[in-house]
Amino acid sequence: MVILYPDHQKIFQLEDSFKHKGLRKKLIDEIRSKGIKDQSVLNAMNEVPRHLFMDNSFVSFAYVDKAFPISAGQTISQPYTVAFQTEALQIKRLDRVLEVGTGSGYQAAVLCEMGVSLYTIERQRSLFDYARILLPKLGYHPQFFYGDGYLGLPTYGPFDKIIVTAGATSVPSQLKEQLAIGGRMVIPVGVREHQVMKIITRESDAFYSEVDGGNFVFVPLLPGISDQNKTNP
Repeated sequence: MVILYPDHQKIFQLEDSFKHKGLRKKLIDEIRSKGIKDQSVLNAMNEVPRHLFMDNSFVSFAYVDKAFPISAGQTISQPYTVAFQTEALQIKRLDRVLEVGTGSGYQAAVLCEMGVSLYTIERQRSLFDYARILLPKLGYHPQFFYGDGYLGLPTYGPFDKIIVTAGATSVPSQLKEQLAIGGRMVIPVGVREHQVMKIITRESDAFYSEVDGGNFVFVPLLPGISDQNKTNP
């Protein structure tokens, strides 16, 4: 299957060969060796063809455990980071999940593979359009929103889980308020070159507990939206 993307420049062949599947299994074994234990996360990542979410110039490195650039100055996260954040969420099937930062759509695909009801928001118009076409072609059907991730989606909450895939300087209060009681949010917080993964649980209406999950590096979480490469919704 071939997809012509909205900018009429990217044409991608949707192929998941035995070679791709073999490389993906090796990647999953590597992630497991680094401490990821949740088998449902590993199984989901083993099903999602990461190479289909990457720029053609990097596709041969799709199953290396590293982050790589995508369009709009963003990155596709390191697979270990995707696994860590997903495991930290403690996903249950049919959870209502808000993803802040759709990006390439790879993290969204992993979450959809785990059977959640996903709401994903992206501020970069080109990435929004890209994911909105690619994910349904792969059988994944989250609800897509073009908007400001700092604000979340208050009219669609509360959410059982919230995942933020860019580094915030602090935890947005609007997102905390959109967590259900007992819900969990995983968000990297800090400056560009040094962020700490925060795992936040809403214990009651007014009380949130917080655990540090280690150091990571993400692109910054920015407010507002970008209308570059704007197309009609």
